[in-house]
Amino acid sequence: MLLQKGVSVNERDYFKDRLTADEISDLAKDVGMSEIFAWRSPSFKKLGLIAADVTDDQMASLILEEPRLLKRPIVRIENQLIIGSSLKAIEEAV
Repeated sequence: MLLQKGVSVNERDYFKDRLTADEISDLAKDVGMSEIFAWRSPSFKKLGLIAADVTDDQMASLILEEPRLLKRPIVRIENQLIIGSSLKAIEEAV
């Protein structure tokens, strides 16, 4: 969809090229750590943690350890960051 609209796309495989702590912090500053964290991920459920008890620092550490805990896709269009698969939000940003 983005390519069809002439938008340049830079893809990144977070499993092969993991995010750094600084990159995670940079994403979180725009939308909040809890918005980039994949709460519904089976990887999170396996941890047996209570979501309300998990701090921002813990979320960042967990994402560093297990990239599946990063909500995807992440799309940055100019200064707007879109987390998750909302086609409507992406279409509105283009």
